[in-house]
Amino acid sequence: MTAQEKYRVLVVDDEASVLLTYRLILEQEGYEVVACGTSSGAIAAIAAQHFDVVLCDYSLEEQHTGFEVITAARKRDASVPAALLTGYATKDTADEAVNQGIGIMFKPIEIEEFLATTSKMLRRNNEPRQESGKENNRNPQDSGQERTGGGDIGPCSSTNSRKS
Repeated sequence: MTAQEKYRVLVVDDEASVLLTYRLILEQEGYEVVACGTSSGAIAAIAAQHFDVVLCDYSLEEQHTGFEVITAARKRDASVPAALLTGYATKDTADEAVNQGIGIMFKPIEIEEFLATTSKMLRRNNEPRQESGKENNRNPQDSGQERTGGGDIGPCSSTNSRKS
């Protein structure tokens, strides 16, 4: 996979060790990852760049939720696939996720499930574009979007920020 073909993934979790684990797993699979430890950092990252998929912890800092982050992402791109990562979803939370077309992965998440679900969301989201003949721009230089490193988006780190 070349740099132009890399999918950009936003991962959000307020537990630093969990966030680092998700990031390393995804990077090892060749994804470009932006990892944020707060909802405000994630929302700033969304404002700064396009993401191909959003993976977000349900319960974030100061009673913020993953729904807020996913809503911000979908204001930018209504078709962006997203999943909540949670250790304790209520029936109401699960119902709300289903109604909004948001996947749920329950912690502890098996690595195989995590990667398979992420890959499936990306494939499903890109099939209609390819079938309809629309160009699928994943490279921000091609789409006019600016690529930013972790330093530009608050308490987040990205694959690009480590390659300086």
